[in-house]
Amino acid sequence: METIGTGWMWAAFFGVVLVMLAIDLFVVGGGKQHRVSMREAAGWSLVWVAVSLAFAGALWWYLDGTLGRELANQKALEFVTGYLIEKSLAVDNVFVWLMLFGFFAVPLELQKRVLVFGVLGAIVMRTVMIFAGVWLIAKFHWILYVFGAFLLITGVKMWWFADEKPDLANNPVIRWLRAHMKVTDELHGERFFVMKEEAGKWVRYATPLFLVLVLVEISDLIFAVDSIPAIFAITTDPFIVLTSNVFAILGLRAMYFLLADMAERFSLLKYGLALVLVFIGTKMMLIDLVKIPVTVSLGVVALIIGTSVVLSLRRSSAKPAAVVDKP
Repeated sequence: METIGTGWMWAAFFGVVLVMLAIDLFVVGGGKQHRVSMREAAGWSLVWVAVSLAFAGALWWYLDGTLGRELANQKALEFVTGYLIEKSLAVDNVFVWLMLFGFFAVPLELQKRVLVFGVLGAIVMRTVMIFAGVWLIAKFHWILYVFGAFLLITGVKMWWFADEKPDLANNPVIRWLRAHMKVTDELHGERFFVMKEEAGKWVRYATPLFLVLVLVEISDLIFAVDSIPAIFAITTDPFIVLTSNVFAILGLRAMYFLLADMAERFSLLKYGLALVLVFIGTKMMLIDLVKIPVTVSLGVVALIIGTSVVLSLRRSSAKPAAVVDKP
């Protein structure tokens, strides 16, 4: 599979990722239990977006000076489009995290450790799956049609079940974990396991926070399966695919805290994400018949997401306030 990535470019990228991870884990929210404010989360979200765009600019500048303006424009545009798609689809992942923390009544100040593992797990799983996907496409071109059909079906299902609320109380994973291990009824700070004395013996108990962690990692895997094929409709260059994915994921924790108190205001966003998947799936299935330019893909995705956000905000602001009858 052809790629613009050279050895030093990969090394530089992973170096940037390690620095950004260190900042995200030890600076955003600090190294202790801490309730991240909306202002703080908004500031860091802007930082992550700015760093991602700076990377796109640096990539364009380097390619422009070495491989020519046309290729530089193409690869930079592919990166930005892939970044926008993955960032948009990551919002759905954030909504699932919010639902999980709400179900287990985990306060914001205790969510950091789970989110740290969630982001790290997402990066590792996506890296493995991206290289596997690149290898499959290089060996079997027809797999693109399978990816396209999968995205199309996923988009339709997301639209159809957009308002459905999953029954976490009967979730098979939770039921299996509770049946095979001892779980405490209450949280114990940020700890995943605690020791309790029973009949003179110390027994290890999992805490509800561990159950949340397991479900967060499973949701990461599910969303990776959904979102990674989407970027292959834009490019199959491993360097562009991986960098745009990882940069979209790095700011996920800050975006989570930003949306934590305002998720209900984006009630129509799921429909927008569903349309994005349908569009990308259709494009992938027509990849050998109709060549849709990357600029068109970027414009369509931006238009769909922007429209769903605006309509969501208008809908939430138009809802009448609750009226309390006076005696």
